Amino acid sequence: MARRKKIPGVDPAYLEKQRELLLRKNRYVLYFNDSELAAIDEYCSRFKVHAKSALFREAIMSKILSELEENHPTLF
Repeated sequence: MARRKKIPGVDPAYLEKQRELLLRKNRYVLYFNDSELAAIDEYCSRFKVHAKSALFREAIMSKILSELEENHPTLF
């Protein structure tokens, strides 16, 4: 097992807290029809994507964050 690199000057308790905040513990299930799944499989094979969950997470979050930025509340 690889050893973790120690970062000088950083509190280990702080790093542990940050790691805990990034831990993914919520599950969400998606269902795709046959043509959607075929398109996803074609994309993954063409661009050599091995981690589909990371692909979905990045695509969903980029869409959500861009929509939130475009439709942020204004005062006037």
